[in-house]
Amino acid sequence: MATKFFDKAKRNKADEFYTQWADIEKEIQTYLEFNPNVFKDKTVLCPCDDPYESNFFKYFALRFDYLKLKKLIATCYVGSPIANTQLSLFDDESEENKTTRNPHKIEITEIPDMNNDGVVNLYDVELLLASDINHLTRLKGDGDFRSEEIKKLRDEADIIITNPPFSLFREFLAWITEANKQFLVIGNKNAITYKEVFPLFKENKLWIGAMPMGVDLLFEVPDESAKKMLKEGKEGSNYKIVDGIVYGRSSSVWFTNLDHGRRHQPLPLMSMKDNLRYNKKIKGKKSYDRYDNYDAIEVPATNAIPSDYEGIMGVPISFLDKYCPEQFEIKGIDRYVEDNPKYGHRFKINNKEIYARILIKHKEATK
Repeated sequence: MATKFFDKAKRNKADEFYTQWADIEKEIQTYLEFNPNVFKDKTVLCPCDDPYESNFFKYFALRFDYLKLKKLIATCYVGSPIANTQLSLFDDESEENKTTRNPHKIEITEIPDMNNDGVVNLYDVELLLASDINHLTRLKGDGDFRSEEIKKLRDEADIIITNPPFSLFREFLAWITEANKQFLVIGNKNAITYKEVFPLFKENKLWIGAMPMGVDLLFEVPDESAKKMLKEGKEGSNYKIVDGIVYGRSSSVWFTNLDHGRRHQPLPLMSMKDNLRYNKKIKGKKSYDRYDNYDAIEVPATNAIPSDYEGIMGVPISFLDKYCPEQFEIKGIDRYVEDNPKYGHRFKINNKEIYARILIKHKEATK
């Protein structure tokens, strides 16, 4: 579930929550297993990532040769609360300049073993940047992804990967899709229902990443945010402490148009008759419920989808975690169904509104 702290962060535009290395590595590995050359000769852009603080930049820098990347670009925006806090990136920075956290970018086309110790690590990246200032430059503008300066980097890139600001997710996704780029980004689960986002699922231009929707991501947070978290709520609701480190907890998922094998695995299904007999969500019912205000049956859980129903079914948004495009067709979502006589209203059963339902239909109903 979305937490109070992250909801508050959206309102206040306190968007600085940092993805853990392990979560990035686990997600990326799934795409590599499906297509080992998914990143080969590609330019990856991380447009919301301070190059020395972001685990996205660190991951792709250290995996540069392994992934066979062509180029890695990372940028940060003005005012990023952790930009340059661990390392001074420019020799001419005064203490006053450091505190302003000027936006900058890093562009890398190789990561050599700079100190000849037989291992490529972040120290080699630091030496590389120090050896050639052309790799590291200040941005002319504020580093905002909507600026012309960052748009040019977007247009150069093949794949965009980042954890964008929570409050700008709609705009950020539109910024990517208008340029027809491949992407892997993190966003709140509720973004699935946004009118700017859901049509991309319906058109098979966007899907859920490899990480299951039932797993809540834990994010690294700046010290000041961690202190606020400790003052609000109990552990497990809006933060979690692991080995003495405070992590923000959010109901976020990966959104992507990079293919992975899990999305092509069809769901094992039972017939309507067997579901009514054995499935705990509807066990004992004589039939599936139907909506008061739309001609479709209510399926309360993904594992209750009947194998032999040829009409339209309403399923929870968690269905997208198991969606196989070869098995189902997405017809719409309750609040945006144009042929619904009560267009824009949530579906009702016995005059009671239910949470968002995605409308699906078998591509080939099994009888």
